[in-house]
Amino acid sequence: MQKTLKEIAELIGGRVVGDENILITGASGIREATEGDITFLANPKYSSLMDKTRASSIVTSSDAQKTTKPLILTDNPSLAFVKIISMFTPEDVGHPKGIDFTAAIGKNVSLGSDVVIGAYSVISDNVMIGDNTIIYAGCYIGHHTKIGSCTLIYPHVSIRERINIGNRVIIHSGAVIGSDGFGFATIKGTHHKIPQVGTVEIGDNVEIGANVTIDRARFDKTVIGSGTKIDNLVQIAHNVVIGEDSLIVAQVGISGSTIIGKNVTLGGQAGLVGHINIGDNAIVTAQSGVAKSVPPDTMVSGYPARPYMTTQRVNASLQNLPKLFDLVKELKKKIEMLEAKLNK
Repeated sequence: MQKTLKEIAELIGGRVVGDENILITGASGIREATEGDITFLANPKYSSLMDKTRASSIVTSSDAQKTTKPLILTDNPSLAFVKIISMFTPEDVGHPKGIDFTAAIGKNVSLGSDVVIGAYSVISDNVMIGDNTIIYAGCYIGHHTKIGSCTLIYPHVSIRERINIGNRVIIHSGAVIGSDGFGFATIKGTHHKIPQVGTVEIGDNVEIGANVTIDRARFDKTVIGSGTKIDNLVQIAHNVVIGEDSLIVAQVGISGSTIIGKNVTLGGQAGLVGHINIGDNAIVTAQSGVAKSVPPDTMVSGYPARPYMTTQRVNASLQNLPKLFDLVKELKKKIEMLEAKLNK
C-alpha cells in the first residue's frame, strides 16, 4: 500500500508542510524508520531525532522545531499516528471461528450471534455470552458469569463464577478474574479462611493485561470502571473500586477496599495499603508506597508517598548528606579547638 502525504493528512485532519505528493509506503518508530516510512514525534525532548531519522515524513505538533523533512502538523501526533498505523497494517490476526468441537459447554448457556469458543475451553452452566465475543483456547468461564458483546479473551484466562464483564473488553493470557480475596481470621495462631462470596464487575472498554489477578469481593463487588486499562502482572485485592479511565501500570499492588477515582494513574510497582481513597486525576509515580489517602488532582511519589515536590526536596537533601557530615566534623573540630583555648 502507498499513500501520498496529502492523503494521509486528510485521514488524520492534519496540515502538510513541504511536498504533499511524496509517497509513503509504511509507518514506523522514529529510530527504526527507513526511507518511504512516516513516523511521529510527540515528546519535544526527542526533537533532535527529527533530522537524524531516515523517515520520509514526520507527524508532529505545530510547536515542533523546524526540520528539512516534510511534516504533517496535528494537535495530537500520538493519536494521529494510531490511525496511520491502522491504515498501513490492517488488523488481521486470524481469530478462530465458530465453536471448537473440543469445547465443553454446560447447561442453560446463552450464546449470542457469532460467538467464538476455542479448543478445550470450559463454559460452565448458566453462562451468558454476548454477540461477537471471542474466547480463545483453554479458557475457563465459571457458572452464572455474564460476558458482554465484542469482548476478546485470550488463551488460558480463568474467569470464576458470578462475574460480570462488559462490552468490548480485552483480557490477555493468564489473567484470573474472581479468585478469592485474601481474608483470614487468626485465632490462637491458626489462620481460618473467611468466605469470599462477592463478585467482580468489569465495565465496558476495559483492557486487562497478562497475568493480572482481580479478587472477588468478600460480600459486595470488586469494580473496574469503564475505559480503565490495566498492564501486566497487577494484583487487585477484594472490594477494590477503580473509577473510569484509570491507568494501572505493571506490577502495581492494590490492597483490599481501596477506592480509586476516575482518570487516576498508578505508576509501575506502586503499592497501596487498604481502606484508603485515591482522588480523581491523581498520579502515583513508580515504586511509590501509598500509606494514606491521596487528594484529587495530586501527584505523589516516594516511600512513604508524599507530594511530588516534597519528595524531590527530600531526595535532594539526602544527596547532600555526605557534605553535611563532613561539615559537622569540621565544625566539631573547630569547637573543640575553641574550647581548648578557653580552658587554658
